[in-house]
Amino acid sequence: MFLTKEAVRLALPGVAVGTACDGCPTLESMLERYEKAGGTYLVCPICFNAKKLSGDLIAGAEIGGTVPMWKWIGDEGATTFCY
Repeated sequence: MFLTKEAVRLALPGVAVGTACDGCPTLESMLERYEKAGGTYLVCPICFNAKKLSGDLIAGAEIGGTVPMWKWIGDEGATTFCY
């Protein structure tokens, strides 16, 4: 998952907390399930630095821009889902 803009904050411990609605899983559990399934986060360095953020990132997250993202995508098409 490529995190940009305000979403870069999600890569910091303690930010993705709460529950969206009654009966919904917690954000913490959703991130945990994503990590256990092999999901990773690529955090936009420009956005991260522009917000003057620092510190350790959550498990599975690393700073990286569009070059590593395009290397990961390769020559195949990529599916995007944003909401």
